[in-house]
Formats: sequence, structure tokens, C-alpha cells
Amino acid sequence: MKILTRRSVLQGSVGLAAASELCRPFIAKAAAKTATVWWTQGFAHEEDIAFQKVVADYEKASGNTIDYTLGPFAPMRQKIVAAMTSGAVPDLFQNNPVEILALYAWDNKLVDVRDVMETQKSQYTDTALVTAHCYNSVEKRRGYYCVPYTCAVRPNHIWRPLVEKAGYQMEDIPKTWDAYYNFFKEVQKGLRSQRMRNVFGIGFQLNTTGNDSNALFDYFLIAYGGKDIVTSDGKLNINDPQVKEAAIKAVTFPTAAYKDGSVPPGAINWNDADDNNAFHAKQIVMDLDGTISTEVALLSQGQKDDYDAITTMGLALSNDGKPVPSESLHTGGLIPQGAKNIEVAKDFLKFLIQPQVLNEYLKVGLGRNIPCMPSIAKDDPWWLADAHRAAYTQQGLLGPTLPNFWVFNPAYASVENTHVWPTAWADVISGGLTPEAAVEKAFRQVAEIFAKYPVAPD
Repeated sequence: MKILTRRSVLQGSVGLAAASELCRPFIAKAAAKTATVWWTQGFAHEEDIAFQKVVADYEKASGNTIDYTLGPFAPMRQKIVAAMTSGAVPDLFQNNPVEILALYAWDNKLVDVRDVMETQKSQYTDTALVTAHCYNSVEKRRGYYCVPYTCAVRPNHIWRPLVEKAGYQMEDIPKTWDAYYNFFKEVQKGLRSQRMRNVFGIGFQLNTTGNDSNALFDYFLIAYGGKDIVTSDGKLNINDPQVKEAAIKAVTFPTAAYKDGSVPPGAINWNDADDNNAFHAKQIVMDLDGTISTEVALLSQGQKDDYDAITTMGLALSNDGKPVPSESLHTGGLIPQGAKNIEVAKDFLKFLIQPQVLNEYLKVGLGRNIPCMPSIAKDDPWWLADAHRAAYTQQGLLGPTLPNFWVFNPAYASVENTHVWPTAWADVISGGLTPEAAVEKAFRQVAEIFAKYPVAPD
């Protein structure tokens, strides 16, 4: 897919309603300026239309120009890295991938955007505020280096007809973590008894190269009580017996599910889209995957019957019956050091995060991503009117959430980029290690990485 320019997107969006006057301009039109913005294409085309519309609205309100480029996730990620390496940077881009927020903040490569955050600070969730507040190793302090506008968590996606074909009802699904996922092993057995030999109960991502596998491990670690593996002051906490026990369980359960045949054999080689593809092909009954892109893709393509056949569910309770907080990914705007028009970049972000503007932006994008401002969902019934969107909004915005571990120390971003934990799964699946031995090996690697990222106390 080629990178789309501003002109090509505008040409593909003929017929949009005229932009309305959503707010008073932040900068006088007489002082019109241009900011260069790089934005990542949406999973659904409607998300690109939503971005084009918010740009048009901002330009009309401010008199400024946003010269933007839209590009697919992977090429845009490479473009950002190349720009930050060379110093030839735009005025604004997103944290793509999300963890570059912490890594570039650590290296003092981002502009502090506290003044932008202050305009809507009371609207944000605590998790969003913590995520944006990253450590700068040069200045030896934390600062706001991101302006979040959306968050994403990982709900469970389930083919209801397959559950029913196996002889069960959705009400039969247990409420606690291990029992919840073990239930789908029984669903698989029921389907296999009807000669559906190519359908697997569980769609765990177990590869050692993608982002989904890292997130899957984190969700299991948190569910088993390991949420304090990195403390809020940036310290590694692997000597905590509870964290160690949780890590062993987070290695044990997914690998056992794979080894007993409940997960497709190819899952160890999947890329981040392959579980979506397997789910859409009805090769897996359920998938724990980020956002409701699985459902929105069907709606965007007019496959309403399949859309309605999926049940979107939040997380099961922990094994001892307590709510499990969701690890929440936040996407936002970053302004790099060396940007030529910081003023307009900040002004555009102030415009975007106004609740009215942000709500419209995310709704035009079909709600695949949810806002990180609870008032938006509470004030607009649209967010809870659709069953998929309601479950997702409840889990990711109105329910308990936690920031990514790399928010507290960017060392954990390196842990993810080197796939320490998915490699531990591989060590058990094909390397002959016990889960306990795989965790000990992983802990040594994690400790070595954290030694390179000392965080001074506040």
C-alpha cells in the first residue's frame, strides 16, 4: 500500500459535509502558519476520513494549514525512526509504535507538551495522564511528552454460533480466568465431535516477533497478580514472590493450551494480523485481541450478519474472583525536538482533544478506538448503544485499567522489542525448558536490560 498524501485523501473523500465552526481559533488567522504532520492510516477507511475531516475543521477554525501525510503502520513507523535518526523531523507524529513515547522521552528527543495537556487535564483518565508522563534521563525528571486522544485494550472476541453448535450457550462461559479459557477447549471438543477438524478453541498469539504476543503475556501476568513487575518509580520488581509466581503461570497456561492442541499449530509463526484472519475464517472460536478491529472490519465491509454473530466480552475475573484491570495502550501526538512549527503543532492538538471534537473524530472512525476521556462516553449514548462498542467502552474506559509497564521505565520497551517473554513461551514449547526455568532465564535477561535504564527518584 502506498503512502497517501494530503491531496489523494482529499480526492477520495468528496462529499463530506462542510466543516462546522467547532471552536474559536487558538491562533489568529492573520498569523496563519503551516505544520507538517505524519499520521498512521486507520484499520478501517472511515478512520482516515475522520482524520481528514478534523484537519479540515481545524484549518477553517484557525486559518492555519496542516500539511499531512497518511501512511500504513509499518512504513510510517520506519519513516518516524529514520526522521528521528537523521534529525529531519516533521512537526507532529503519533507514537507509532506506542512505546517510542517512553524511548524518545528518555533520550530527550521530544518537546514537553504540558501546556497542551493542561487545557483538558481534568477530562483524562488517570491511566492516560500517567502514560503521557514519561522520564527524561537527560533532565532527570518526568514530563508530559504525549497528548493522548485515544486508548485501546484487549477484549475477548467470540463466535457465538460456534459455541452454540458445540452444545453450549454463552451463559455457560465461566467467570474466572483459567476456567474461562479452559471452557473453549471443551467447545473445541464439541466441534471436533461433529467433524469440524480445522476449528480450534483458542486464538492465542504465541509468536516471537509481533506486538500482540507481548500484550498477551502482559494480560496473563496481570491476571495472575504480577502487575507490579515494574513499580511506579521505575524499579524492576522481579524479586517479589507474587510477581515470580504470576510470571510462571503466565508462561504455563498459554504454552499448555498450545501443547494440548487447543491453539492452532501455526500460532507460533503468526504475524499480528493472522489471528484476525483466522477468526474471520472461523478457524478459531475466540481471540483475545486489541480493539474491536475484528468486528469493525466486518461492519466496514458490509458483513452485518457476521458482525452480529460475534460477542465482544471484557476480561474474566481473576482466579480468586477479583476484577482484572486491562493494560491500556494510548495513542497520542508527539512533537519532536527540532520541529520547525511547534506553535501550530500544539494548537492542532489543543483543537483535537476538545471533547466535542474528539468525540466526533472517533465516531466517524466507527468507534474502533475509544476516547481516553470518560465524560465523552457518559455524555453521548452512542458509545453504549452498540453491543460490541458498549463492551469495549466499558472495559477500556469505564472499567479498571493500567498503563503499560514501559511508562514507568522504558527498559520494558526493550524487553518487548527483544521479545523476552514470547521467547520464554518458545523455550517451553520447543526448547524443552520447564516454565520455571524459562522464567528464570527471562528474569536474567530483563534484569540486564533494566540495568541500562536507571531512573532517579522523584
